[in-house]
Amino acid sequence: PLYAAVGAAVGEVIFGELMLGQFGGLGELEKFITFSLAMYTAGRMVSDPKNRRQVGVAAITGVAIHQFFSSIIDIVKVWVGVEELEAVKGLAESIVVIEGVGFLNDVLFSGILFALIPTMYLVPRLYGKIEPLLGMKPRERNMKYATGAWLSPKLVIAGTFLVMVAVGSELLSESGWNFGDFELAGAESNEKTLIWLSMLVAAVVAATAIIALLRRSARKRQEAGQADA
Repeated sequence: PLYAAVGAAVGEVIFGELMLGQFGGLGELEKFITFSLAMYTAGRMVSDPKNRRQVGVAAITGVAIHQFFSSIIDIVKVWVGVEELEAVKGLAESIVVIEGVGFLNDVLFSGILFALIPTMYLVPRLYGKIEPLLGMKPRERNMKYATGAWLSPKLVIAGTFLVMVAVGSELLSESGWNFGDFELAGAESNEKTLIWLSMLVAAVVAATAIIALLRRSARKRQEAGQADA
């Protein structure tokens, strides 16, 4: 699940930021870390990809972890003072209620609609079909980790360290120490056009990769058949 988690985060940066003509610089590290950590943890929770209940629990848990860390970091930014709370000026405690409501909304609505339902439908059906296209063996069903459980002390320690790095990078970016951020001229006014362009490029890249992998797989099968003959 590590490659899938990091790959998803990199894809979000490329197609959700760079292709839209903008990049948050150091502040993007927070989203990259929390998203990767959430997806990796969710991936470790699944030992049988054909078990819909297991896949569903992992999907909604991944969303919950990501949104929880994002909410905590937003709360810390207001309490530390690097970001001003405009909703109720001077009352920093209200950020807890605001972020709490936002967390529930993201998990119960967006999480169910865009994560839980598609994942429960697609993962069992695509299991064993996508992996060969990527040159990988399908994940073994009922796989067991060496630690005996998906939540290991090593994961907790590494996750805690990464979250602290995410908090630090976000605080630095909000306090004026941000670097590497940019926004192309006209990116905001042409946002819709850039979104469609980003989706088109993603589709072309995916189609090209799938066609190339299918051809390579067919060539390998042909070579194997000739060797057997």
